[in-house]
Amino acid sequence: MRRSRWRARATHPRPCPAEERTVVAGSKAPSIDRPTLDYFEFRGPHRVAGGRLETAGMPGLVFAPASGRDLPVVALAHGWLQPVHRYADTLRFLASWGIVAVAPDTQRGPVPAPAELAQDLRTAVDLVASARLAGGRLRVDAARYGVLGHSMGGGAAVLAAASDFDVAAVMTVTASAGQPSAVSAAARVRVPGLHVVGGDDEMAEGDGASIAAAWAGPCQLRTVKGAGHLSLAEGKHWTSTFSGSSPQTKLQRAVRSLAAAFFLRHLRAQDQLDDDLKGKIKRTALEDLAQVRHELDRGKGPSAAVELRKQA
Repeated sequence: MRRSRWRARATHPRPCPAEERTVVAGSKAPSIDRPTLDYFEFRGPHRVAGGRLETAGMPGLVFAPASGRDLPVVALAHGWLQPVHRYADTLRFLASWGIVAVAPDTQRGPVPAPAELAQDLRTAVDLVASARLAGGRLRVDAARYGVLGHSMGGGAAVLAAASDFDVAAVMTVTASAGQPSAVSAAARVRVPGLHVVGGDDEMAEGDGASIAAAWAGPCQLRTVKGAGHLSLAEGKHWTSTFSGSSPQTKLQRAVRSLAAAFFLRHLRAQDQLDDDLKGKIKRTALEDLAQVRHELDRGKGPSAAVELRKQA
């Protein structure tokens, strides 16, 4: 297997307000190695290297720290019709925080194929686990990996977690339930889940909330006000003309900081992040899953509970 071509890029974390916090007696002071959520407002301390998966046998992108051992892996599933280069900055951000981030550029045809994309996530993880990345200076721990999915890829991420016991954490962004149903699959997923929906998502309205409501394990549902279906994708693309949404910095920043913290918490036991991840987080609103389930039982649909909170 030929090595991927890597481009190292230095990223320098800015001073973080969390570093000035008063430390409670007996607790560990926040640090770049044990960060609080405030730290994730900025890029992490690692130099980032990037390459293409084609040289390993699959179209796609991979970004990672320039060196490291036993690093966690997160596989990103793209949205319907979306090229993976529209997620490059999100992948780079995860890599700056010590995560190997891989994204297969497959299943991009007009017919959605979330089940096939779910399989490709596992293949991509296996490829980076077996490859000599960065000339052998980089080794990954693929025994437990995370999946991050957007739009159709959100459904694919759920399907992957339902069928692969090595998936340890799942995050979806404006997920589409698709077929096979990600809502049905969610009832079989017991690992932690974090589901982000857009307040102005008119393409997959209610799907992310339905997935969260069906989740068998611990999970959260968060709404980003004003975000549309394709707000996570970067740059211009012709699909924005019919999706009714364009890239949105607010959603992108929220997703990147949440994803880095969420996956480090569950893939690297960074338990100091627990309270932060359960509390109020800027640019997002935490939804009441009990209320969402109640509205589903009443047949009003998952979005009804969100509307009730908006009106309160």
